[in-house]
Amino acid sequence: MNSVVIVGGGIVGLATAYRLNERFPDAAVTLLEKESAVGQHQTGHNSGVLHSGLYYKPGSVKARLAVNGIRQMVAFCQENHVAHEICGKLVVAADESEVPRLRDLETRGTANGLEGLRWLAPEEMREIEPHVGGVAALRVPQEGIVDYPQVCTTLVEKLVARGVRIQTGARVERLRYRGGQWEAHTPAGDFEAGFLINCAGLYSDRVAALAGERREVRIVPFRGEYFKLRPQRQHLVRNLIYPVPDPRFPFLGVHFTRLIHGGIEAGPNAVLATSREGYRKTDFRPGDLFDALSYGGFWRFLRRYPSMSWYELRRSFSRRVFCQSLRRLVPEIEAGDLAAGGSGVRAQALSPAGDIIQDFQLIARPKALHVLNAPSPAATASLAIGADIVTMVAEHIA
Repeated sequence: MNSVVIVGGGIVGLATAYRLNERFPDAAVTLLEKESAVGQHQTGHNSGVLHSGLYYKPGSVKARLAVNGIRQMVAFCQENHVAHEICGKLVVAADESEVPRLRDLETRGTANGLEGLRWLAPEEMREIEPHVGGVAALRVPQEGIVDYPQVCTTLVEKLVARGVRIQTGARVERLRYRGGQWEAHTPAGDFEAGFLINCAGLYSDRVAALAGERREVRIVPFRGEYFKLRPQRQHLVRNLIYPVPDPRFPFLGVHFTRLIHGGIEAGPNAVLATSREGYRKTDFRPGDLFDALSYGGFWRFLRRYPSMSWYELRRSFSRRVFCQSLRRLVPEIEAGDLAAGGSGVRAQALSPAGDIIQDFQLIARPKALHVLNAPSPAATASLAIGADIVTMVAEHIA
């Protein structure tokens, strides 16, 4: 029987532990989470969408895992009575210039195996979303919404029942490999295992460095801020309304999402966070900011996207500018319809050249595996990611 320690109690770490226990029920698995409960960061601060795999490059790891992942996640939710709904979404071309890109998305989604995609003219769009703007839309019926914190709670219950140890309050401060064993030193004690899996999300690059990896790719935190529609205006959006991505910019753009427990969310933007857990504009950690500002890849990113970076900063401080973006999708939205919502911080991996790493990046070593980049749709795809990880490390665990 082998032993494994997993660093990080977000949904990817939990799903990895779950798939690992399924395949190797006799392995001793310990999951270390630095907070007092699991799922407190990226998992608990997103909009709760089940992504179907529309946007991703055919043949990419992200496309494959998104398509497989939504099926696995929906099956898990059905089996375990987790709140979810396959409500579908509209991707909207706001004007004629976006129509060719929307057609490309339709082709890409078909190549990725999505079923039931439907091109909609304006009158057909408004049968589904009466207040939507734009000149054309793509209906994506397989998209949905879910309660990811409830997914995490269910995973924890199942893991504990099967003998997996979940240790909270266990920030990994030092890692050492000697005598065929990893030693993880934390405030909650020291833990040993023969194999290390790093699912540390916002800190994945630092945990990898603790394990002896060179930090060539670096996590740069981007805060995504949301507004909520005031109750009297929630009728303007029924389900999910998304824009056509602009290939000149690396982020998707603001959109509308119906939440699984009620309400409509609008956002997120993408602005540099001055802390890796900087959910408020006033959150500041000098070490985190220095880490970003001292990285050449960050400055190359800014030089590549100066107008976008400036616009995102303006939109962060101006409800009016934020509203202008939203009105491309729902023209009736007014700034007064928006109430302050939550925020999240995405762990965005940047290359030394300043490129945003779009695909999942998993680095396998003889006695360790590091999930260095797991952007959206990582939550949707978490069970599929976990299964892939287990396949990659199986020869070292069996």
